[in-house]
Amino acid sequence: MIVEPPDRRGLRRITIHDKTVGSAWSLHELREVLRRLGYPDDMDLDDHACVYWRGGDSSVWPDARGWRRRAVIAVMVVGLLGSLALHAVIGWADALGALTFAQRLVGVLFLLGGAVQGVAVPAAVDYWGRHQVRLSGALVLLGVLMALATTSLLLFLWLEERELIPHVLAFLALWLWSLWALRILIREKVWRGIPHPRKFAVGVTLTALLTAISLGYSTIYQPIVAPWHFTLKSEFGTPQTDAGSPYIHVPLKLYAKNTGGVPVYIVVDDYTVSGFSAKFSGSGQGMKEWKGDENGGWYNSEAEIFASEVQYEIIGSGQFQGPGTTLDAGEEFTMEKVVTVPKGAQYETLNALLRFAVLRQDRGKLSEEFIYPKLSWMKSQGRYYCPPESCGEHVIHHGRVRYNNNLINVTRMPRYLAAFWSPEEEPDVFISSFNFKKKKKSESIYDIYEALDVKEVEREAERYGLSWVSVNSTVSVKGLLKQAARS
Repeated sequence: MIVEPPDRRGLRRITIHDKTVGSAWSLHELREVLRRLGYPDDMDLDDHACVYWRGGDSSVWPDARGWRRRAVIAVMVVGLLGSLALHAVIGWADALGALTFAQRLVGVLFLLGGAVQGVAVPAAVDYWGRHQVRLSGALVLLGVLMALATTSLLLFLWLEERELIPHVLAFLALWLWSLWALRILIREKVWRGIPHPRKFAVGVTLTALLTAISLGYSTIYQPIVAPWHFTLKSEFGTPQTDAGSPYIHVPLKLYAKNTGGVPVYIVVDDYTVSGFSAKFSGSGQGMKEWKGDENGGWYNSEAEIFASEVQYEIIGSGQFQGPGTTLDAGEEFTMEKVVTVPKGAQYETLNALLRFAVLRQDRGKLSEEFIYPKLSWMKSQGRYYCPPESCGEHVIHHGRVRYNNNLINVTRMPRYLAAFWSPEEEPDVFISSFNFKKKKKSESIYDIYEALDVKEVEREAERYGLSWVSVNSTVSVKGLLKQAARS
């Protein structure tokens, strides 16, 4: 029997008649190997006629303090499992729920990276164990490089916002672990066990490059260049009335079609029909009224020389499709209403305005809670309640919005979208990072939003593709009366 010299890990190979029968870290393990082969427990291992020791006698066991090797294995396994979990959390949501193919591809790549790290876990045990698999060191090196690349990317994305999130501690811990693990692997020179180290390096580089390109395309390029376009119509129809009725009924047709390539959420919508009245001004006074009075601080973007003291009154208002609904590419929606106007009304014109705010689905995803309305005048609504004499009366839609790339979601605070609608006021909608669950229940949502940073609201609107679209049409009331008389 020949006991070979210790290798760099302290393991000594055992051969009998030129056949390897096992390996041992210590004298106790050597006797365990011999016992399994049928040798007696009291065999004299110092008898040179039976055992030939190379590189040291029976007292030379460099792994006598094997706790260091086992500690390295434990730390390697914990780090690889943590990185596996991180890749799974990021990749799972994108691989199954992303809207575009590129974003799903990035999710799949993260899941594949997690799978590689899952394989690297037993490879780490083998490499610092008996090293029965030749490529175990290469697998561990690949897993560590993936962990280093992913955590570096996450920390870079986090530095763009520098928001206080608990995830950053995990990112930093895994990043420091990957540096430590890479140092250990370089010191061990694990590439010596790779059959073709240059091809391995080229493969790792190409994989990283493809991942970076896919990530950049899905995160930056694709959401920006994907066009969105809408066709909107607001049309008055032929009015109807009869001789004994003091009213005329004016049909109104509202139409919207998503003619672009991006599906959207309609987060708040509104149609408003207004009656405009004015006094005739033969002296041209109307052109002087566009800037209001000296103390008003406002101006009118339109002016007519013969129209003075222009006023308007809302005749009818309502929601078009409803907050939280979707409008896919190529999808259209039509609504027909009838507006009732008194024959004796002193309106010069009727104006119909259709407007709504959209959120691009290739950038954000709304939670289901946004669909359900909250009524501001109901005390039972908690933080959504506000006395009507102070805030008016609004229907509020509020919910979490997630970016369509999970890398951004895990590196930033949650974002929330709030929409306000009332038939007597202009609708409003904005996205912010406040966490209303951490606020006092007695604190009004109006007070929270008034304290928001305007720059943050503008930045979040651009990031999620929150935009307004509108169309309006105007018709003469006298013309409607003449049409009604003829019909």
